[in-house]
Amino acid sequence: MHHSSLSYVIVFYIIGARTFSLQSYNKFSARDTSGHGTHVASIISGREVIDASYYGIAKRIARGGVPSTRIAAYKVCYHINCFDIDVLSAFDHAIADEVDIISVSIARPRLVELTFDPIAIGAFHAMEKGILTVNAAGNDGPLLSSIKNYAPWTLTVAASDTDRRIADKLVLANL
Repeated sequence: MHHSSLSYVIVFYIIGARTFSLQSYNKFSARDTSGHGTHVASIISGREVIDASYYGIAKRIARGGVPSTRIAAYKVCYHINCFDIDVLSAFDHAIADEVDIISVSIARPRLVELTFDPIAIGAFHAMEKGILTVNAAGNDGPLLSSIKNYAPWTLTVAASDTDRRIADKLVLANL
């Protein structure tokens, strides 16, 4: 069985997007150029897709956590640069926009003390206004020390192994 492409499309609604590049003289676009923002948005808000599969394997219904969600995107990282001032400014604007939840998908290369961590500081201010911040634990796993976002007032999420085994048959020709 040969499948040439993935067989699903996730749809979500973006109602606004802003960029923050206060540290730079360059003006950047809010457009997702790497696919990371689109991936994160589909986890949060993707609408239901029937028979989603990976090349025909593990066919199921795929959807984001809350399909009816409307997304306001606040882009703060460009290439590998994420400046603290931009992160804090985005938190301030999200709080002022009265969002319901803030999802942060930024993993620092090293552990930062809470009093110097812009994600922890911004999330604390959001928590004071009743806004939950959900963020990535980090990208370096699997040790406990690999967790980079650990503020107790955030919901920190980490990935794990898949809950299913995907197996397929391989037929070798007699060469």
